[in-house]
Amino acid sequence: MRVWDFLKETFSEWSEDRAPRMGAALAYYTVFSLAPVLVIAIGVAGIFFGQRMAEGRLMHEIRNLVGPEGAGAIRAMIANAAADRPGGVVATMMGVAALVFGATGAFVELQDALNTIWKVQPRPRGLLRMLKDRFLSFTLVVGIGFLLLVSLVISAALAALGSVTARYVSPSLLHGVNFLVSFGVITVLFAMIFKILPDAKIAWRDVWLGAAVASLLFSAGKFIIGLYLGKSGMASAYGAAGSLVIVLVWVYYSAQILFLGAEFAHVYARRREQALKPVTDVGVGVPPTRPRYEVAALAAVGGFLLGRTPLRRVATSAPEAAKTAAELALAVAAIERVRRARNGKRVA
Repeated sequence: MRVWDFLKETFSEWSEDRAPRMGAALAYYTVFSLAPVLVIAIGVAGIFFGQRMAEGRLMHEIRNLVGPEGAGAIRAMIANAAADRPGGVVATMMGVAALVFGATGAFVELQDALNTIWKVQPRPRGLLRMLKDRFLSFTLVVGIGFLLLVSLVISAALAALGSVTARYVSPSLLHGVNFLVSFGVITVLFAMIFKILPDAKIAWRDVWLGAAVASLLFSAGKFIIGLYLGKSGMASAYGAAGSLVIVLVWVYYSAQILFLGAEFAHVYARRREQALKPVTDVGVGVPPTRPRYEVAALAAVGGFLLGRTPLRRVATSAPEAAKTAAELALAVAAIERVRRARNGKRVA
């Protein structure tokens, strides 16, 4: 397959699925889910490293992505979501439930978007289905916390290694290793999203390829987005709402990168299936309508292929002969369609 045709098909699918509109909806839901997600992620990582260190590491990464204004807005969201409020056990339980429900809202919207990309018809959403979707989304939230924990462990190990081997190892090498670690963590996160959320069984090879492409685009795009947000003066243009607008813009463009990775994986999976599919499998799934004498002739041929004489042993060989006849009928129909398509091209 040619690279240009592959990329062209990917962007065509991205446009047909209305990814910009889906990104706008996802950005809206993410504003309300961002603080609960980060609170839970910090809580998971803080079990081992302490909440202050986990929050500091996370805010450092967020500051590099959205700048100081956006990081300040997100820090305020986290502080408000994690603030202790007076109340009894019932109020505390309701607060935890609201936190979990809010954290999973963006992932449910993301699931609908990925179903659109993979051309999957979502199943009816009853109560059990809704609870299952929320549970899967919550596992992703907890997974983000564990990925943050892994990032903290590796960063701490690299910092300790750098202090010990400062005379022997160049800082650029350690920065390169840190970049590769961040790239790997983001790739795993995207792979979890692509594998768990859609209502489709996606092969791991397609998942990892799409996740790697999305991670590569994200790693390159975060510098461009950060440069744009830093130089555009957006925070001052919108006044008090400038910080919130920065977060919305960053989430929107990050969503487009995620959707491009998903579209890339979908196009690759579809082309791979077409490349592996034999010519006789064209149109499988819809049994052809054929005259009775043709079906009878194919049944006779199927019986002979099975080593039986269909005229003498019709009763015993009927299931096998019918199966073979159906396969032959599909093959003949496929060959006929290919022949007609070629004749049509010649006429054109």
